[in-house]
Amino acid sequence: MMMIPVLVCGGQAVDSLDIKIGQMILIGVPGTGIDDAVMAEVKQGKVGGILFFEKNIPPTNSFDAFSRVIWQYQSSAAIPLFMCIDQEGGRVNRLKTKYGFPRSVTAAEMGAAETKDTVRYYARTTAATLAGLGLNVNFAPCVDLASNPDNPVIAKFGRAFSADEVRVTERAADFIREHRRLNVITVPKHFPGHGSSDADTHLGMADVTATWEERELVPYQHLIEQGLVDAVMSAHIVNRKLDPEGHPGTLSSAMLDGMLRKKLGFDGVVFSDDMQMHAITRHYGLEQAIQLAISAGIDVMTFSNNIKQSEERTVDRVHRVIKDLVQSGKISKERIDKSYRRIMALKRQYLYDDVNR
Repeated sequence: MMMIPVLVCGGQAVDSLDIKIGQMILIGVPGTGIDDAVMAEVKQGKVGGILFFEKNIPPTNSFDAFSRVIWQYQSSAAIPLFMCIDQEGGRVNRLKTKYGFPRSVTAAEMGAAETKDTVRYYARTTAATLAGLGLNVNFAPCVDLASNPDNPVIAKFGRAFSADEVRVTERAADFIREHRRLNVITVPKHFPGHGSSDADTHLGMADVTATWEERELVPYQHLIEQGLVDAVMSAHIVNRKLDPEGHPGTLSSAMLDGMLRKKLGFDGVVFSDDMQMHAITRHYGLEQAIQLAISAGIDVMTFSNNIKQSEERTVDRVHRVIKDLVQSGKISKERIDKSYRRIMALKRQYLYDDVNR
């Protein structure tokens, strides 16, 4: 049985359910320094991870200043935090050269290179930078296929290695291996495939019912078979062929529990794409979205507080919604336990110095 750390707040031990729920919450933070409210939430065990954006990079002395912020948050947590960033390369690149970080290139450039040396070099450089800063999760590689050249969120920014599923699998495998060498978790995305869409889920719903192809699953299938997938990020795309109810992937039991877990045999951690994207917030209330996401198989829900015209979701509010769902019986304690076990297994593999910490 997995031991649950004892957290003490205000002289009282924190309930184990509160600890488990906290591990399921990933948040974005304001500013370039330590935020007092976030620090309190970290110490209380109400968050399991922090997601950083370019807005969090100090403009001067960037590497040292940013690494100190990361260290302060991390050292204050009773359970090691997922310290996350989207560092795909090229356009999706938070650690830019103007802050003194190494140059990166797009997945499209890595995919088009004649040999694998290009992806290996840039993946190794990225992983070394992240590890040096104290970041332990990279929301990459993007294993979507560049099947729609007019895709406004994938092809437009060169985020896919290729339109060919075999090339995508090969390049993604090398990208992942180079991160693993430096103990950085990778999160292939966006399951079950965002490459054929013609809409941006940041702005609204993207329906791929008529365009999605089963070959978009190939990179996931082959990478899982090779033991290279530690975590996966869901997509907010709608595909009525896979989910007749029309729920986006993040909220779809058919896509996550049915396809990813049962058909493809993946039992690792599933991160949601940002729950504040308009594909979710314009169609679902907070409680409904959280209930559907957890029921579908999401282990870690992301609330970036970084989407324009989206209401900010405070940790207290999200935490309370999840706890109320459990106490009302809408979500079972056993379902929370499953996510907690997956999260802790991944953290023990990558984040703990040893299993006895």
